[in-house]
Amino acid sequence: MTCAHLQAIAAGCDPSFTVDAARVTFGSGALAEVGDRARALGVTRAALFTDRQLRALPWFAEVETALRGAGIELAIFDEIAIEPTDRSFDDAVRFARDARVDGYVSLGGGSVIDTCKAANLYATHPAELRAYVNAPLGDARPIPGPLAPHLACPTTSGTGSEVTGIAIFDWLAHHAKTGIASPRLRPTEAIVDPRCTHTLPASVVAASGMDVLCHALESFTARPSTTRAMPAPATARPMSQGANPWSDLGCREALRLCHAFLVRAVRDASDHHAREQMMWAATLAGIAFGNAGVHAPHAMAYAVAGRVRTFHPDGYPGTDAIVPHGMAVAVNAPAVFRHTGPTSPVRHREAAALLGARGEIADTDGGHALAEQIIALSRAIELPNGLAGVGYTAADIDALVAGTLPQQRLLTNAPCPMPESTLAALFTGALAYW
Repeated sequence: MTCAHLQAIAAGCDPSFTVDAARVTFGSGALAEVGDRARALGVTRAALFTDRQLRALPWFAEVETALRGAGIELAIFDEIAIEPTDRSFDDAVRFARDARVDGYVSLGGGSVIDTCKAANLYATHPAELRAYVNAPLGDARPIPGPLAPHLACPTTSGTGSEVTGIAIFDWLAHHAKTGIASPRLRPTEAIVDPRCTHTLPASVVAASGMDVLCHALESFTARPSTTRAMPAPATARPMSQGANPWSDLGCREALRLCHAFLVRAVRDASDHHAREQMMWAATLAGIAFGNAGVHAPHAMAYAVAGRVRTFHPDGYPGTDAIVPHGMAVAVNAPAVFRHTGPTSPVRHREAAALLGARGEIADTDGGHALAEQIIALSRAIELPNGLAGVGYTAADIDALVAGTLPQQRLLTNAPCPMPESTLAALFTGALAYW
């Protein structure tokens, strides 16, 4: 256990932590197992969620063949938005209700998997959208019972959605991203086939890889789980419970892998080993943040992505303005870790070292050293230079803060308070780094 869990726990704080994880099958060729695994879960008619681009790739044909070969009937939904919205969730839920399925399979990135989670939830336990959505935008009502089996097959090395109980979407009327969080949303099984990353454009590998990096960094530096109040009842312990010995294991290894393989994976699509290692890093970081939770960089990212005006990166389909999720997180990260460094100097120094920082790092410089490593990595994989690089100016700070404040589930997981004034300073610091 880490020192934080060997020290005395303050009265009324939680001395325990919970480990939750989906069953994971990882390896080249794992997609061929989807049919047998779905059948073993009792699935006879499945909703297969994917997107139009993926439907034209060989990975879709492999999954379809495996499911049909296991005698499973299919209803296919490929109308997935690149960044889901409340409207696209509604379309998926209507499809799921009409299809009358007893199981779900998702093949795609986080947008596909999150949409499938929402369809499964609202088709199984019908309610108004706001019912299960995180407070304060939604009612945060507990999911009342189990969902249908869901086998998630990720095709990007980033979101970790295949092993988390979180579904994120853009609520258009509020001009903000929010989500639904519950252990019941976690897919029943994750089928992770790293071959799927071989066909990804470099820009997607870069953005998704930075999402992996920030999942690990934010979970590693989140408030310790032992600083939270004792849950009552015990089953009310939050899914984002804070840094703990279990999440630390995945975070450390994911950071090591990102340092070793992210630049290689972005620069050379033929470097299959690097891309496969990033897929493993994504799985580890996903399991870690599924138990510890992320904090301010992700909270700020939802505002950055939700209020984009004109930016559209190369390598992404369509022409609509979009800041991909991992990119929206990465542009905030250096500013945040400079600020949080003093809350846990040892952890920030260790994270910087895992990402390649050399030499002795003083306690007071841990956050700065970590920020510099993130900036160097961002430059190496040609990410935009901070918020200005994706189209924002100082005039947008107030709006970005307003879009971040509703993300209290994430902000309260930060290692220090994140009031409005602090968020304004962080966004200002994130405008440009070089």
